[in-house]
Amino acid sequence: MYTTASVFFKTLADAGITHAFVNWGSDHPAFLEDLRRQQVENDGKTLLEIVTCPSEFVALSAAQGYAQVTGRPAVVIVHVDVGTQSLAGAVHNADRGQAPVLIFAGASPFSASGEFKGSRNEFMMWHQDAHDQPAIVRQYMRYTAQIQSGKIASKQILRALQIATSEPKGPVYLWARREATEEDVDETAMRTVVPRWPAVTMQALSSHAVHSITSALLDAEFPLIVTANAGRNPATVPLLSQLSSKLAIGVLSVAPSALSFPGNHPYFLGNIFIGKLPHLEDADVVVLLDVDVPWADATDNEPRKDARIFVVDTDPLKRTFGWSHVDAEMLCAADAETALTQLLGALETPEVDFAAVQAKLQVRRNRLDKAHEERLATLRAAETRLAPDGHTLSVPFILGALRDAASAGTASRGEKVIWLNEAASCSALIWNHIAATQPGSMFMSGGTALGWVLGASIGASIGARVDGTGTELVVGITGDGNFLFGAPTATYWIARRYGTPFLMVVLNNRGWASPKLSMQGVYPSGIGSHASGEKLSVGFGETHNADFGGIAAAAGGAWARKVERGEEVKSVFEEAIKVVLLERRCAVVECVIESI
Repeated sequence: MYTTASVFFKTLADAGITHAFVNWGSDHPAFLEDLRRQQVENDGKTLLEIVTCPSEFVALSAAQGYAQVTGRPAVVIVHVDVGTQSLAGAVHNADRGQAPVLIFAGASPFSASGEFKGSRNEFMMWHQDAHDQPAIVRQYMRYTAQIQSGKIASKQILRALQIATSEPKGPVYLWARREATEEDVDETAMRTVVPRWPAVTMQALSSHAVHSITSALLDAEFPLIVTANAGRNPATVPLLSQLSSKLAIGVLSVAPSALSFPGNHPYFLGNIFIGKLPHLEDADVVVLLDVDVPWADATDNEPRKDARIFVVDTDPLKRTFGWSHVDAEMLCAADAETALTQLLGALETPEVDFAAVQAKLQVRRNRLDKAHEERLATLRAAETRLAPDGHTLSVPFILGALRDAASAGTASRGEKVIWLNEAASCSALIWNHIAATQPGSMFMSGGTALGWVLGASIGASIGARVDGTGTELVVGITGDGNFLFGAPTATYWIARRYGTPFLMVVLNNRGWASPKLSMQGVYPSGIGSHASGEKLSVGFGETHNADFGGIAAAAGGAWARKVERGEEVKSVFEEAIKVVLLERRCAVVECVIESI
């Protein structure tokens, strides 16, 4: 016997989906029955690998991490309106992070007297019958639709996946009443191979745009490229590196969600998250390449009055933002990989006389070389220093030791490590000190709902395994507040159950620094500007901290250590990495830093 649920699983498998992160409920009898059918008929195997998740937030975070690493969509299945609500801030992250994820939720049956298979038979089905269930998430979705029959389910699923994987990529939401998922379907439907529906091919730059941008870059005294998200497509990273090297263009990364430029490139000017952008006021040409918010005007960021500004983005108007604007000469809706290929190609034409601009390019190279050396010297000096009191750990000190331990402890010398960064106020420090170099090697959520990093570590581990690219180690770096947001008990249970070991480094400043920093930004001399985090109700205090490693150990058998002294850091990281690599279990290292 086959049902709409059978069609659901088969369509996803035919479309290349490999994993579903699930939290089952009373709306899923047909799905559970069909999974058992698959096991019986296929020597215990199911069409999709099912990852049972005791937290819907973790499920969607894991699906996003999987999509970020593989570039392919994953599926999340949740329970009616309450499961949809429990996706929580992970919905925001999947939207802003442009993660191609298909979310499916069942819904309360519409019949109540046994008129259909699947009619209401439990009391809570009246409570769970929301007037407009998709409205819970609709404004964050690229597409929402109700599956009303198994006869059309395949087409609706394929349309949802097609939209999710077309730029700007993002989450989609399908839902169905229980009667629809329980509907019997003909066996012939299960024998038909469902063809995949391709994503939309993104447009290229117009010839006018190519000429305008290349001419401006060649003529500029000090051009600058500002990016953030181009590295969501790893193929863009070497192209942007080539363009920067060829024309001596400095590159800034502003609030990145993926590594878009190698951290060791001589023309890299750093990662910025808040405040004044270095070099912006000097640039006479600025290209904004797949960047959500290139700068905040209120923090003394203003390009030169005569600067020529070009925007190249999959969505240059940022249509999903309530407000966004950049005064630009040209807004170009284009794929970053295609646009960079076009610009590099234009530089190889006979019309470009490189001999005529060699002197100018050399001046630019000299300036960038000097900025690069000064930046590296500042970073390395910071890594040698503890906090001002002389004994408390500083974040740069921790990160330098962690980077070196990952390099020494892996066969690839750190080249095949995936880094997941979610430490809010320390995010820029993590990007700059870890200085990852490989495309697809560092990610953030792309949104602002904290807690992503724990579930994403599971998804990244599974994604790396599916991709088969030889990833050796997954490392997450987070804060103590973020760790608690991430539903750690559910995360570490899942990690042990499904064999996804990772190292989690917790920077413990005993609270949430970001709200305090935001307050100080508005009230720099206010009466709260020098108050402790605990006085401001954003601190956890010195004596009420959670046992972060203990939580992970209790929930998932993780190895855990707490570090407070500088001489301990190196050896603890080395041991933690061995635990992950050799024992194949999670490790948590809590690093105590200055209290907020």
